[in-house]
Amino acid sequence: MKWTPGSVSEDVEDRRGGGGGFRGGPVSIGVVLVLLVLSLLTGKNFLSLVDSGSAPAGDASAEQPGAPVQSSPEEDKLVQFVSFVLDDAQHTWQQILPGYRKAKLVLFRDATATACGMGETASGPFYCPGDEKVYLDLGFFDELRTRFGASGDFAEAYVITHEIGHHVQRLRGIEGQVRQLQQSRPSQANALSVRLELQADCYAGVWGHSTAQRNILEQGDVESALNAAASIGDDRIQRMSGRATHPESFTHGSSEERVTWFKRGLDSGDPNACDTFGGGT
Repeated sequence: MKWTPGSVSEDVEDRRGGGGGFRGGPVSIGVVLVLLVLSLLTGKNFLSLVDSGSAPAGDASAEQPGAPVQSSPEEDKLVQFVSFVLDDAQHTWQQILPGYRKAKLVLFRDATATACGMGETASGPFYCPGDEKVYLDLGFFDELRTRFGASGDFAEAYVITHEIGHHVQRLRGIEGQVRQLQQSRPSQANALSVRLELQADCYAGVWGHSTAQRNILEQGDVESALNAAASIGDDRIQRMSGRATHPESFTHGSSEERVTWFKRGLDSGDPNACDTFGGGT
């Protein structure tokens, strides 16, 4: 991608120094036990996330200062790239979606508190509708490259803009409707999750379309994003884990489905073309 390293986005919240832990009043014994187990298993002090600061009780996602961030020049550049993609994607959605409200992106290491519960590196990047924030451990990009074989700027951008796609679903009311359906129809919970994830892939493609229109893509960018989409399909992940493929257990969609819907957004640039709930695959 054509981009110039620069400043860090005002919508990036950096907790890599340890900030953003639990604040405000006593923490439940269950949370403490989980943190203790994580500490024993990893050798890292997850109990440091518990803080008795002065924020209102229950405000688990409130921002708080942490220790100084230890960051390499390479990681600094990656933070600037994440900032570029985040700002560019949100500017694009401001043009497409009237009344678009910006999400925040939280950088963290190991674990952090969110309005959706404990966020951990092992979960991969995720969006929390409770606080409208995307959570990202930069180490995931290493895993994307080494474990899944998906490298390149645009592959990393796809991951970020997929999560912003979930924010778009939140703003459009789609996420809330799907969660209600999952509660009322538990037997369809996985299938509905797949539709939600595929739509976020398509929304990532909508942003990709805008980058092509503005001529900031370089040769191989689209291929790297398609490879990333294919690499993290449920079927491929199950096979990589040595398991048989079980479509009924999918939550994100097969490699083919993820590529298909990303390309649909990429080709059309139209979020209305991303009706994964009524448009089939």
